[in-house]
Amino acid sequence: MNTQSTRADNILRCARSLIVRGGYNSFSYADISKVVGIRTASIHHHFPSKSDLVRVLVAQYREEAAAGLSQLEQAIPDPLDQLRAYLGYWERCFADMAAPFCVCALLAGEIPVLPEEVAAEVRAHFRQLADWLTGVLERGAAQGRLRLSGTARADAEMLLATTHGAMLSARAYGDATAFGAITRPLLERIAA
Repeated sequence: MNTQSTRADNILRCARSLIVRGGYNSFSYADISKVVGIRTASIHHHFPSKSDLVRVLVAQYREEAAAGLSQLEQAIPDPLDQLRAYLGYWERCFADMAAPFCVCALLAGEIPVLPEEVAAEVRAHFRQLADWLTGVLERGAAQGRLRLSGTARADAEMLLATTHGAMLSARAYGDATAFGAITRPLLERIAA
């Protein structure tokens, strides 16, 4: 096992948990150093600046999301069931607090103060997710499984905004059930 890649992975995991807990400006390399058990100079060796670290973290998150969505499509052929599985994933995350928040949704709220290279990765995540949702909605409408209220793209953006808004509401209320209470009715409305 490569110690250097393991150390970088540990740094990324730690940074991700710190971002989910408090956002971009809530942590420093000193915080990561304490958790991971390495000197800040070692962190700088892997990631020269905080913006480098978070840009890599978001790029990695995007890759994980793309792989997860691809696996979901392969395992579940029906577009309505794909949307149920996508929303169900986040509902389960909130229920057991395994991954209680989308890193990019959290960072999107901070775009005005993020370094541009990080903001660009966050925007790319949203575009990637909207593209995937658009495709699912188009297939679902063509198969008669989903009912669109506008264009597939507009409905995808609405679904994306509702999903992330439900995440914020669940977090604000401290109530994991709020996510499903918000997203389930939307899914019921678009099911044909």
